[in-house]
Amino acid sequence: MAEPDATKRTVVFFHPDLGIGGAERLVVDAAVGLQERGHKVVIFTSHCDPNHCFEEARDGTLDVRVRGNYLFPASIFSRLTILCAIARQLHLLLHIHLTSELSSLAPTSFVVDQLSAGLPLLQHLAPGVPILFYCHYPDLLLARGRGSWLKRAYRAPFDALEEWSMGFAQAVAVNSEFTKGVVRRTWPSLERHVELRVVHPCVAVDDEDKPAQEVGEIVEWRDEKVVLSINRFERKKDVALAIRAFAAIPEERRQGVRLVIAGGYDPRITENVEYHAELVSLAASLNLESRTAKTVISALASPPEIPVLFLLSVPSNLKAALLRSATLLVYTPSDEHFGIVPLEAMLAGVPVLASNSGGPRETVLDGATGWLRDAGDVPQWTAVMDRALNETSKGMRERMGRAGVERVKGGFDRGTMARRVEAILGDMDCLGVRRPVLSAVLNFLVIGAVFWFGILVARVLFPRS
Repeated sequence: MAEPDATKRTVVFFHPDLGIGGAERLVVDAAVGLQERGHKVVIFTSHCDPNHCFEEARDGTLDVRVRGNYLFPASIFSRLTILCAIARQLHLLLHIHLTSELSSLAPTSFVVDQLSAGLPLLQHLAPGVPILFYCHYPDLLLARGRGSWLKRAYRAPFDALEEWSMGFAQAVAVNSEFTKGVVRRTWPSLERHVELRVVHPCVAVDDEDKPAQEVGEIVEWRDEKVVLSINRFERKKDVALAIRAFAAIPEERRQGVRLVIAGGYDPRITENVEYHAELVSLAASLNLESRTAKTVISALASPPEIPVLFLLSVPSNLKAALLRSATLLVYTPSDEHFGIVPLEAMLAGVPVLASNSGGPRETVLDGATGWLRDAGDVPQWTAVMDRALNETSKGMRERMGRAGVERVKGGFDRGTMARRVEAILGDMDCLGVRRPVLSAVLNFLVIGAVFWFGILVARVLFPRS
């Protein structure tokens, strides 16, 4: 029998819910990338709906195993999601340990993302296997400032658990230098225990890498000049900036130009409904007529003289058509953790105007693949829109488009991301365990205390009616 290749690993991923989203896309791309490089990859998750997941998670490309999905719900009356998520993660770990499924895989590396609470237990169950934790963004910052003081008190032990448990990883990866800085400021002592590395998300650079949601009937968009915004209908995305900047272009210089605002929209989410209504009202207050389309057919039938078009929950084929037709993509969020849309636009050869903060500073090259401007300075955004529409030659747009494609293919493709993850896994072999492995008793005492606290507060916050 041939000796196994020592450079090939068995990498086990843990993800809470393998649905469709940015975090899930990153996990799938990293797993497929490592697999393409010859490593064995297994993904454990508490939930994966075959009707709501990426193609690679359901067509056999990846070995996805759903475990620990029967004792604890995902939420209790649509609340207590963090408490339930931790319970489900611990249940999953104990299940695959007690059934010997984990040990039978003989894993050489663990990759865990989103939820760090189970890392102490995972280190105890497999003390010789290094752990890479991928921190998309500190959860405590995402939850901070919401609700009453009692709800903040309820969150306090989970925030402490997040920092403490991350120390049991040998390395922590983040999605951008911006997020790395946020993590350092949030947990100044973290780097005394773990390596902090940047692994940028990637985009599909050819048809073979194209995600499942980008497969569909080809659609052609007829407008010749499109200023495109793609973002969820959430206030933090500041889509209003695009409308204000567009409205400030002299009317005679935006003749035949349409601002298309496309993005994720769920009528069950109050903020989506409210913010869409606010944006429609804003456009009207600026003397911009608008139209809202909810289907591809209604979008294509929209009269071309309507200057602002809202597209709700854009399907992938329409999104691709818009990117092919766009003259400029405007990406309005400030301090975005990373931002995948600018990369998608650059890959399509579309120059990008983005906020000069957060992740776009690492993806958009000012003056080469687009422009970076202060989100608080509307006249700057207006000036760039006007220049891109009326003063930039076809040759210049083509040069910027080629530069954008080269930028994405040279540093943000799946192969590049897989090599970065692979390098970190290799480096972790030399790091050893940064903290002493706690006994099982101490693990359960600490985590159990958090659970009891959460349950007590939950009884106060959400009493039965």
